Amino acid sequence: MRDHVLSLVSHDLRSPLNAIHSWAYVLERKLDAGDATAQRAITGIRSGVDQQVKLLESLVDATRAETKSLALTRAPFALAAMIDATLEAVRTPFAQARAVTLTSVSPLAGETLNGDAERLAQALWLMLTFAVESSARETGVALESTLDGILWQATVTFTAAPAALDDPALPHLLEAFARRQAQDPREAGRIAWVLALCKRVAEAHGGKFEQQEDTLVLRVPLAAA
Repeated sequence: MRDHVLSLVSHDLRSPLNAIHSWAYVLERKLDAGDATAQRAITGIRSGVDQQVKLLESLVDATRAETKSLALTRAPFALAAMIDATLEAVRTPFAQARAVTLTSVSPLAGETLNGDAERLAQALWLMLTFAVESSARETGVALESTLDGILWQATVTFTAAPAALDDPALPHLLEAFARRQAQDPREAGRIAWVLALCKRVAEAHGGKFEQQEDTLVLRVPLAAA
C-alpha cells in the first residue's frame, strides 16, 4: 500500500509543480526587474518548486524503484485447495462476526497454477476481507472462480454499503485510514489504496486486477509467462 501511495504522489504532484514553474516564468517576465520584493518572491517560488522536484526524485522515485518488483516463489499448487482455505480463513471468525455470508461457485477440480500460492492467497484474502468490510450486516459476498483458456479468474461480488467501512459497531480488520480512503471517489482505472497488494500480486504473475463499485476481479495465467 505504501508503494502504491508513493506512485500516486509521484505522478500527481508533477503536474501542479510544472504548472507553478510555468506560471512563475510568466510572472517573472511581467514584473518590474527593479522591484526587489517581487523578484525575491519569484526566486522563492522557483526554489520551492526545485526542492519539491528533488524530494520526488530522491525519496519517492528512489523508494519506488527499490520495491517495484515483487519477489515470487513459484511452484505448481492446487487452486481449489488454496481457494477453500482462504475462504475459510475469512469466514471464520470475521465474516461470521459481521453476519455476512460467504458463498463460492467454482467448476475447479484438480487444476493447478504455477505461481506463488502464498501471495495469491494473500491477494484473495484481501479481496474477500475488503468485500466483507464493505458489506452491511446480513448480506452476502460471493466468490466465483472460472477458467478462461490459460487464465484463472476470481470474481468477488458484494452489495456495497460504504457506511459499513466506518461503522464502529462492526468489527474491522483493515486499517482505519485505508477504509476511509476507500470511500473517496476514484478516477477511472484507479483502485483503493488498501487493494494495492492485489494489483501487485496480479501483475507480478503477468495478470491483472480490477476494482468496480461492487466487484473485484483477479486474473492470473495458470502457467508462468
